[in-house]
Amino acid sequence: MEDTIFLLVKAKIKTSYQNIHDAIAELQTKTVYHIGSTRNVKVLETKIIGLNTKK
Repeated sequence: MEDTIFLLVKAKIKTSYQNIHDAIAELQTKTVYHIGSTRNVKVLETKIIGLNTKK
């Protein structure tokens, strides 16, 4: 079976940015992450879904 699931990740951050939106934008575009496969589940593709934060 192949399907799409959504995983929610919580991250506590400390940043030198004055505006949290800048930190979010950087994390969404430059973060390196890994979600590995398990014995019974093969991860085919991952993607960070961008948040539409207001500046």
